[in-house]
Amino acid sequence: MEFMYPTFLYALLALAVPIIIHLFYFRRFKKVYFTNVRFLKEVKEETSARRKIRNLLVLLSRLLALAFLVFAFAQPFIPQDVEVKKGEKAVSLFVDNSFSMSSLSKDVPLLEKAKQRAREIVTAYNVEDRFQILTNDFEGRHQRLVSKEDAMALIDEIKISPSVKELSKVMVRQKQALNTGKIDNQMAYIISDFQQNICDFETVKDSTIEVNLVPLQSVQEKNISLDSSWFDAPVQMINQTNTLVIKLKNHSDENADNIRLTLKHEGQVKPVGTLSIPARSSITDTVNMTVLRTGWHEAELNITDYPVQFDDSYFFTFNVAEQIKILVINDGTSNKYLDASFANIPYFDITNKQSKNLNYSELPNYQLIVTNGLGSISSGLAFELKQYTENGGNLLVFPSANANIDSYKSFLASMDANQLLSFEKKERTVSQINTEEFVFNDVFENKTSNLKLPVTQGNFKLSTFGSRGEETLLSYRDGGTYMGKYRLNQGNLYLCAAPLSEEQNNLVRSGEIFIPMLYKMAISTSKDQRIAQIIGKDEVLEAASNIAGSESVYKLKGKAEEFIPEQKVIGSKVVLGVNNQIAEAGYYDLFLNKENILHKYAFNYDRKESVLEYFNEDDLKARAGKNVNVIDHNANADFSELIGERSQGVVLWRWCLILALIFLAIEVLLLRFWKV
Repeated sequence: MEFMYPTFLYALLALAVPIIIHLFYFRRFKKVYFTNVRFLKEVKEETSARRKIRNLLVLLSRLLALAFLVFAFAQPFIPQDVEVKKGEKAVSLFVDNSFSMSSLSKDVPLLEKAKQRAREIVTAYNVEDRFQILTNDFEGRHQRLVSKEDAMALIDEIKISPSVKELSKVMVRQKQALNTGKIDNQMAYIISDFQQNICDFETVKDSTIEVNLVPLQSVQEKNISLDSSWFDAPVQMINQTNTLVIKLKNHSDENADNIRLTLKHEGQVKPVGTLSIPARSSITDTVNMTVLRTGWHEAELNITDYPVQFDDSYFFTFNVAEQIKILVINDGTSNKYLDASFANIPYFDITNKQSKNLNYSELPNYQLIVTNGLGSISSGLAFELKQYTENGGNLLVFPSANANIDSYKSFLASMDANQLLSFEKKERTVSQINTEEFVFNDVFENKTSNLKLPVTQGNFKLSTFGSRGEETLLSYRDGGTYMGKYRLNQGNLYLCAAPLSEEQNNLVRSGEIFIPMLYKMAISTSKDQRIAQIIGKDEVLEAASNIAGSESVYKLKGKAEEFIPEQKVIGSKVVLGVNNQIAEAGYYDLFLNKENILHKYAFNYDRKESVLEYFNEDDLKARAGKNVNVIDHNANADFSELIGERSQGVVLWRWCLILALIFLAIEVLLLRFWKV
């Protein structure tokens, strides 16, 4: 047995007080009057013996009552397996409030049981101890130590949240809060169902503070999730069939049949069909969407799956531009074949400009820029074209037969592309076409048909640096590159080894190659064309900048909330920081004024919680480190007593107080009813 406050034992010196009282009070003589002396000796002996016995019992009762009262203040305890920490304590409690905690444990949601466990843990500690209450939301008010009463209030306010955090991040937050005070006795509790995908135990193993894991057992549920969705083509076009790819997952051990899939678009709910998904696997399906108008579109996919439903909907948005703008930069006259390629298609808007009359600030407005026969590329133009390409633009380069090799070498080197060497006037025939690449993919129904491929009378040799990352689209019979593609950050550079003029190149006569090549290059992109975001993960968004002035402020508005995100304008785009301000799945509009929507974002809940796989107590114990304890979730109803015994040992001060009261009562009874 040990004492929490052993200095109180000095109060045992007070036991001398009842002994002194006994020695002096009970030794006082009393006069006894009697008329008959015959029984004097007998009465005196009997009375003296009874009085001694009573007085000794009273003295013993007083000594025991006072001793046990002193013991109660010293707070004795019997240490258990866990080392008992004496003095004031700082306690951090993490209550998992992710979607998985909404599942049932017997007849109540896991979250309610977790909150009850948190209350019992707080109750087990003393009033002077300090507490942190932490959830997946990582709110600022949860990053401080509060009193016992305030901790109880914070626990009552916890609700289910779409946020989900790994244990490593939780532990970092707990350590930060515990270190804000000057309390040396620190301990942390993690109350969760311990889904496997959030349990990175290496961080927990290396913890320098005592960590207690409180696992809660949920009823295993079957679950099908709408995992993700994307378009086959990077750009959606009006009056065209756009293929939407959908990925679904079956997270259970049983096959899932008759899963109904629907698509909501333009206010109409269209049944897509029923699907069957094998156990523990995923499938992809496609939906054809025909877009009949330009502008921003909102759409939603849904499946029927019970009882886990947060991942049964998938929101997405996409934009159909009114026109795809193309800029052709010339040194002389424009190329009539380039103009004719887009002349009869209103969806494409082609503009010709001289290289000397360019407004560089307008370059980001074009989806494709074609340099047609430029003799040289100035350093200023080279820099702007590089910036344009890195930010997601498409650049097609047709050099001039009389090109300044040095200027092109400098430009192409900055673009990390193979360089022009010498110009050769000899006939070469294109023989290979890469139909696996996006530009020519799905263009030809019969890939083995006799296509009329280009023939050149003069062309540049290209360097063959393997580090340049060239992807050949069209190649000569001798293996040389005719048309190469280079990815540069978010955009693409297309480099042709031959000029576009008819004297050197008959590409313009090969309509089955030239026309689709231009169309696909105009709509291609290496930029991440995401149609949906994930709450809690995608905290940084990008959009085209439309700042009217330095005082303009971008806003995001959802179904029920509107807020001002963190924002920074960089060139032609604005970078937005959401910073956990989005908590509900749905559509969010970006605007400077509500009448003009600049961008639409769709946010979905994180699918981490879709995987209903948990670590049981044995798994947790096997992975726990030396400072990690696993508390049985089947512990008796008095969880406070269990925690109290773990943190303070078997507490005996209550028994000491009870015994002190009992001995005081015995003293009163002896004095009141034992007459001598």
